[in-house]
Amino acid sequence: MRITIKYEAAWQNSFLDGSNNEPLPKDGRGFVGSMTNLKKRNSEGKYSNFIQREISHDTVMGVLNRLIGDQRKLYQAKNCPNYFFAELENNITFENIHDQSKPINKEMVYIRNITGSTDQNSFTGMIKGNDPIFSSDYSDAFWGLLTLDFKDVCQFIVKPEFVVENTRIFDPLSILDQLEQLNKLKAMEVIGIVEDALAELKAKFPDAEYIDGKGMIKPIMFYCSALYLQILRLSQRFDLSNALTKSGGISGISKRGFTAKDFMDRFTTGSKKPIWGNPYLLKEKRKGEGEVTSLLTKANGTIEIHLDIAQDKALQLKDMIEAAGVSSFYLGKKGLAYVDSYRI
Repeated sequence: MRITIKYEAAWQNSFLDGSNNEPLPKDGRGFVGSMTNLKKRNSEGKYSNFIQREISHDTVMGVLNRLIGDQRKLYQAKNCPNYFFAELENNITFENIHDQSKPINKEMVYIRNITGSTDQNSFTGMIKGNDPIFSSDYSDAFWGLLTLDFKDVCQFIVKPEFVVENTRIFDPLSILDQLEQLNKLKAMEVIGIVEDALAELKAKFPDAEYIDGKGMIKPIMFYCSALYLQILRLSQRFDLSNALTKSGGISGISKRGFTAKDFMDRFTTGSKKPIWGNPYLLKEKRKGEGEVTSLLTKANGTIEIHLDIAQDKALQLKDMIEAAGVSSFYLGKKGLAYVDSYRI
């Protein structure tokens, strides 16, 4: 028996982790199509969240089950004791033929985000610049750390008697701007005063990891850790409890870096800004090719399904397909498919 399926505009990418061949997690499959997730590399250095999908044997089995009126997930259908294709699967093959008159397209699409994640670098509401952390007697000495050059920050870390002199007035936006500038500083070798400062930070904050895979450190880590070191020193003379979080930290700033949305969340009247969606694309630099942009793929074509089964089973399958009366269905995400013909 041969069944011919025509399909158009079938998406060849997936935005969810996991698989349809396993039970759904309690909170559903995770969305991995955000710009942040797409840029993540795995242990092999590959962008594993840019998931490409092709027509597979499972796809074909899902189509056949759909044609006989079974709308369950494939793993659910297979677990059923009266699964129609239980003894037939090994005799089913297919050929996926792309339509040459309608070539595979690379298209820019906008993916709607429904996970409730928030923009890493945005905020909402009015800014509250009168927070105690900006208007207290210790504020100049505290935020003044961010005005020091890197070697002076290392000196501050090593020498408890180091005095920070600062006359610049800071507010939430200027602090955020300063942090973003410091975040652009290039990684440094761990030698000399940098090595001494690193040893001091490891003694004070043993849970923090500073060295990257190349044995270098990013200056922003030292600046952020120095702020926490300054908390310890200033706490001996000032009460900082109303300026810190319940856990005694700095809102949006860890010992290794900062997150803009979390930092501004404390100093604005609004909530964090939700991300409503993003373009689905991946930009990567490949050796010998330069920057390569990968977009969502849509394909048109024909699936020729060959069933090497007994004639009575073929006639039974034909009757079931006609009884179900499935005129069209989805193939892949958003792709439209239909039965073009079948013959025994």
